[in-house]
Amino acid sequence: MGISCMILGESGRGKSRSIGSLNPKETIVIKSISKPFPFKSSEWTKLSNDGLTGSIVSTDKYSVIENIIIKAKSLGRKVVVIDDAQYLMANEFMNKSADKGFDKFTVIAKNMWSLINTANEKTDEDLRIYFLQHTETTTDGSKKAKTIGKMLDDKITLEGMFTIVLNADKENTNYFFTTQNSGSDTGKSPEGMFDTFRIENDLRLVDDAICDYYGLTKQEK
Repeated sequence: MGISCMILGESGRGKSRSIGSLNPKETIVIKSISKPFPFKSSEWTKLSNDGLTGSIVSTDKYSVIENIIIKAKSLGRKVVVIDDAQYLMANEFMNKSADKGFDKFTVIAKNMWSLINTANEKTDEDLRIYFLQHTETTTDGSKKAKTIGKMLDDKITLEGMFTIVLNADKENTNYFFTTQNSGSDTGKSPEGMFDTFRIENDLRLVDDAICDYYGLTKQEK
């Protein structure tokens, strides 16, 4: 059983930026949309066909992503990051935009549900899977994981499938993660995993804390 973590935040709050601290030799980053990293990334290259070298895969195909996270540990990887995970749903919705009726919302919800379940239940216990996702503001002013609307939200509550949900934010030029619910978001983490409400915007720091908490093998420096 893998350990999944959701990291939420509006665009520009440092979610993708936090990836840069990870070891690219022990990480696979799945990009649901193709765009450059917001950090110097010469060491981050395209994953080879055999999966033994490189770190980056650009795909929004659920079957490909599930296959990657199931095989990640056999390829020597300790971490998988799914960047811009909300676009998995958005891209599928746009591809089905000509479909009539509401069945497509059920299909989209099932595909995301299945992916998260695969990450939680069908991966090696030492693997960490990070879902980086945009937020949206509800009518009562609270923030939640962005999906494609109420019809999908009625079928699946994404945050409920995770034990760890961090929120990325910034204040002036300082980027940070919050580790618990602020009263207006869906943040949460196990008691004692993090010492403070705010921590540095650093996915390696988060990964180390998760490893310490659950007794997992950390990435090499």
